[in-house]
Amino acid sequence: MFAFVGYQLWGTGLQTARAQDSLERQFEQAMQSTSTSTAATTTTRPDDSVPATVGPSTTVLAPAPPPPDSGTPVGRLRIPKIGLDVMIVEGISKSDLQKGPGHFRETPLPGQLGNAALAGHRTTYGHPFLELDQLQSGDLVTIDTTWGSFTYRVTESLIVEPDEYSLVIPTLDPTTATLTLTTCHPAYTSKQRLAVRTVLVPEQSSPLVGTVQLPPPTAAPTSLPAETVPGESAVIDSTTVDTSPVDTVPAVVVDDTTESGDAFSQGWFDDTPAIWQSLWWGLALVAVSLASWFAGRAAKRLYVVFGVGTVPFLVVLYFFFENVNRLLPAGI
Repeated sequence: MFAFVGYQLWGTGLQTARAQDSLERQFEQAMQSTSTSTAATTTTRPDDSVPATVGPSTTVLAPAPPPPDSGTPVGRLRIPKIGLDVMIVEGISKSDLQKGPGHFRETPLPGQLGNAALAGHRTTYGHPFLELDQLQSGDLVTIDTTWGSFTYRVTESLIVEPDEYSLVIPTLDPTTATLTLTTCHPAYTSKQRLAVRTVLVPEQSSPLVGTVQLPPPTAAPTSLPAETVPGESAVIDSTTVDTSPVDTVPAVVVDDTTESGDAFSQGWFDDTPAIWQSLWWGLALVAVSLASWFAGRAAKRLYVVFGVGTVPFLVVLYFFFENVNRLLPAGI
């Protein structure tokens, strides 16, 4: 039992460390690919001197990045205040959060208008958000992506009940780029949820991408372009945008695996395939123990039992713990 507690606190971090290395390699390759693609497609006006302008009353946004696949890297999260430097993964399933903090697929991406939301473990799997409660108003949070680097400033921290968790995730103001970091609270429990809200610092960030950026008021024409191709730059006039307050923005369904609600809501034995795998690895533990005991009995030496069985037992024990851990609530 003590060994299992040790596995929970530190052993799970081994899985996360391997996953982080893989995510970082994928991210670096994507960055190199993006840099090469950008350099190859950069163009100017025919006179090769002055870039084209749209006019003082409009703003052109960079093309929207394609939605990342679940389980793939979104970017790198850096929080100097707590010394955090970790890769973000797309998705908030149990397997996704074992790799690192995950991005809610139904929320905007970092660098887009609306509320981008992340969830991360606070106790297990490298405990990336262990010290999230230390953040105060004014602290900076930076996310580096293949489409830009975006810095946010902490505005407030909230502690909510599990059934109120989803209230802090939706976009409340679609005209502002925000980021919400969420985790369990207090540390080592899943009784409540901690949410840290932040707002984009434009002067320290790359231009917004893939969403409509409201320009200054103007008396320009009052009609939208006939059509904007998804993924292309959007040009919009401020007089055509309804900026009246809204309670929330409907979730954007990326695919039929879109997740919502509490990332840590999975309960006991929800991962049913792990039940049989835990039983098989448990039987393997018994087999290793019996084999070691028979070897020691045959040699008539007690130390033979430990010499023969220690390494195989520890290896099998690790995988036994790994599957038993899948049967526990995700918030632990």
